[in-house]
Amino acid sequence: MRILPVLDLLNGLVVRGVAGRRHDYRPIVSRLASSPAPLDVAEAFARHFGLRDLYLADLDAIAGSPQAWPTYVALRGAGFHLQVDAGVRDLRSAPGLREAGVEVVVGLETVAGPQALGEIVRALGERLVFSLDLRDGAPLRERGWREADAWSIASGAVALGVRRLLVLDLARVGVGGGTGTEALCARLAATFPEVEVSAGGGVRGLADLQRLAAAGVRAALVASALHDGTLTRADLALIGDAGS
Repeated sequence: MRILPVLDLLNGLVVRGVAGRRHDYRPIVSRLASSPAPLDVAEAFARHFGLRDLYLADLDAIAGSPQAWPTYVALRGAGFHLQVDAGVRDLRSAPGLREAGVEVVVGLETVAGPQALGEIVRALGERLVFSLDLRDGAPLRERGWREADAWSIASGAVALGVRRLLVLDLARVGVGGGTGTEALCARLAATFPEVEVSAGGGVRGLADLQRLAAAGVRAALVASALHDGTLTRADLALIGDAGS
């Protein structure tokens, strides 16, 4: 299983996510990095864990502000591979991200609906990751989907051609309660073996990663456990993802 360190970007700085309450997010205080500047935090992940594949949530763009192009370019120029959630709503807001050389995350929270998702899938193919955004297990939004439950939305996304699916429960981010999505991930992985299932929100340590791996999850988003030292490089080696 791959580990994707998370950069939650707000007002140009990396912040600590807490249960999806973005008004409460504050610049990260980390054992790894001396500043919350995105490049400093990214370099700390590379230095301490050998990890250069990152997940970046551009919280300003998700809220409707311009995308943080200079940050994406700087990180790409420093050799980092990025999955970026920058508030993509429809096909018009996606091609620029593709041209920037990043993998495009399309979140349930912001995408205009299944028709828009289908158009983006056809344009981007496997460069697209669909984020099934949840809060306490319930879809954060369900614009245009006939069914409002997480399973039906995920199944509908796969039917539209999605082959990379992220299950992300924002209520569990940064609160130390575990992921809580293992059953859903296991069902998705078993039903759709052609789909790469990832998970995020609530990873506390090695045991949580092992449970996700057993559920068929191929990549996990992690932030607080890395910054706080509850996940070590030796732990990552045990689940198959630590740089040399």
